[in-house]
Amino acid sequence: MYGYDQSGYPGQQPYGTQQPPTDGFGATYPGGAEGVDSYGGQQQYYPEQQHQQPPATPQAAPPAPPTLTDALRAYTSGAMSSEEFHDTFLAGKIYCPRGENPGFLALHNTQQPVIPLFTSLKELRRYAGKESRYFTVTGGEVLDLLPTGYGFALDMEGEHRLVLDAKSVEEMVEYTMRRLYG
Repeated sequence: MYGYDQSGYPGQQPYGTQQPPTDGFGATYPGGAEGVDSYGGQQQYYPEQQHQQPPATPQAAPPAPPTLTDALRAYTSGAMSSEEFHDTFLAGKIYCPRGENPGFLALHNTQQPVIPLFTSLKELRRYAGKESRYFTVTGGEVLDLLPTGYGFALDMEGEHRLVLDAKSVEEMVEYTMRRLYG
């Protein structure tokens, strides 16, 4: 390693092995090293350790977490709890239409202003067209950056759309803070 000879000198024991203490003439002391009797044989202090366990069978990898699109579909159909959807949303990649200025585009032609958000580029393109500009953030960043008083519409042109008003978004933020900080 690093150009040094690691072989040591003849008769040197590899790192981590122990030899029983000897009297200098090759004979071991009675009761010498633990686990070695005076004749060089192995003593068995714990006979139950002698039984070998069968090799562990390889376990299947845990299932991958659902995509945000799948989670939205499951949540809107009632197959996923609010907590599960919330966790998936926080880590999920959100596609946001982009205007000339930095920030979210808001729709003001609704009862309350909402921000259109999308679970995939395909859903964004369905809403805004093929040449639309966009940026991506995580769901957690959406909750952090969304202006107060705004709701959001997730996949508003999609089959499984979800619209949350400003109060619902506020509750999501509070729930996130309680989970993160107690």
